[in-house]
Amino acid sequence: MALSVLRKEICKQFSVKKAPIFVSRCASSDARTLPEDLPTHTGQKYDKNDYRMARFVQGIKHINPSPAIELIHNVPPEPKPDRIVSCNGGGGPLGHPKVYINLDKPGNHTCGYCGLRFYKDDHHH
Repeated sequence: MALSVLRKEICKQFSVKKAPIFVSRCASSDARTLPEDLPTHTGQKYDKNDYRMARFVQGIKHINPSPAIELIHNVPPEPKPDRIVSCNGGGGPLGHPKVYINLDKPGNHTCGYCGLRFYKDDHHH
């Protein structure tokens, strides 16, 4: 309803019988307030006057509430008795190439592809 009223006003102003679609879209964009810019997982947030905010005028900026890096950090490291472990990301079509990880040094060791962590379980028999 508001769009048609705005369209009629533009037609009166420019003495046009029927406003083209692009004019009404531009005018409706100006009539709306810009959406709030939510920060991404990297902290990226645009200023209100930044031209890159124009892409979110007619839609909303979708932000993932739980990025993958947070989900991976929630998985506890796996203890392994061996000095060298292999990781293939679960295998199959959704996995990654098999990599071998050396666990000689103390602490957690991360797979470079999927982020899973492993450590050497030093228990003596």
